[in-house]
Amino acid sequence: MQEKRVWLKNPLAILADQAKGGLVVCGSKIVELVGDGQKPSNISETIDCSALVILPGLINTHHHFYQTLTRAHPDAINKELFDWLKSLYPIWGRAVNPESFRLATRLALTELLMSGCTTGSDHHYVYPGGLENAMDIQVEEAERLGMRITLNRGSMDLSEKDGGLPPDSVVQTTDAILRDCERVIKAYHRPEEGAFTQVALAPCSPFSVTTELMKQTAEMAKSCNCRLHTHLGETHDEDAFCIEKFKCRPVDYLEENGWMNGRTWLAHGIHFNDDEIKRLGAAKVGVCHCPTSNMVLASGMCRTKELEAAGSPVGLGVDGSASNDSSNLMEGVRHALMINRLQYGSAAITHHDAFRWATEGSAACLGRQDIGKLEVGRQADIAFYKLDELRFSGAGDALAALVLCGAHRADKVMIGGKWQVEDSLPLGVDILKLRHEHGAIARKFAGAVS
Repeated sequence: MQEKRVWLKNPLAILADQAKGGLVVCGSKIVELVGDGQKPSNISETIDCSALVILPGLINTHHHFYQTLTRAHPDAINKELFDWLKSLYPIWGRAVNPESFRLATRLALTELLMSGCTTGSDHHYVYPGGLENAMDIQVEEAERLGMRITLNRGSMDLSEKDGGLPPDSVVQTTDAILRDCERVIKAYHRPEEGAFTQVALAPCSPFSVTTELMKQTAEMAKSCNCRLHTHLGETHDEDAFCIEKFKCRPVDYLEENGWMNGRTWLAHGIHFNDDEIKRLGAAKVGVCHCPTSNMVLASGMCRTKELEAAGSPVGLGVDGSASNDSSNLMEGVRHALMINRLQYGSAAITHHDAFRWATEGSAACLGRQDIGKLEVGRQADIAFYKLDELRFSGAGDALAALVLCGAHRADKVMIGGKWQVEDSLPLGVDILKLRHEHGAIARKFAGAVS
């Protein structure tokens, strides 16, 4: 049976060149950009988009889904990263089990989807006993929502007793980690175009993993053709830890362990000096900018413009819901614009820059060329927004208004040519039930207030 051709007709605005008349979607792909005043042929269905602003589906390149269980936790608010982690590690050790992890994942993915995010990348590294199937749970929950996901098989094997930061209760042995990395890659890594699941190997950070684990995951990623991800350059405390323990700075440590290459992307990337930025750019190492988390924890400011100029892809991430306290990537786009303007000036950073980080830049961090842009041949991952709320009244430039006026919820979302959000609600999800179940389990295991 011939697949129908759907014309997304005459949008109010669209983040694509030569497409004022909209897009044509056939099957899972964009097959035509429609110019102003043009009419495509052989159309099976026409959808009036005259009240909608169309963007590529947003791509979140760094998150910790399990942290939705400990938002605004009283033991962790008003602290910087190391003290924040020390407060929360014991709580996560108690709170995270298969049931709570499933609900935390479901909630985070649903929030992302409702904000216009079509691809998520979660960095899960906390493995208390009984959570060995964490990656399997995430695949199941992403499939329920029809979302793409990069599974970051995170890990920690350096606990307090060995000079690391996390307690023994949330780390695993190096051998157990590597065995499960192999299993997860075999089960879920799909490098082909249009894939809904891919795998990255993701030791947590220099202060929670061994040098041996860093080296072996780099070798495994190369042999299995998957990507590498870790936290790096987030705080001055991390710099001091690396200098004391490894006698070098974090970027030097990265290079010594075989990570300085184009399959790697890093979370945060704040405290790199000029020489390190040049080296990262030359190696095409990507960086996920996490503006909201960086502001909440007062970690500092990612040097986005310098990194891009050097050759590093820059993506966008909401980061964990215990440091961001939200899983809304459209909100993250606005925060990225604001903090970067504070750093570089109002004329140097535009809403197009912030959108680029959340779409094309994020796709590049994940090593994907099939998503992140509205062009012929790419996957039909598309987010649609209305400007009918009070916050948009009087807005002139519709694309700029999404960022400057603070859009936070998509009206429709399409992933691979299939509708997954309509009338601002994810299909097949009982929002009130999810809120009740997640809130109840968070109260039970983490002391949440609601």
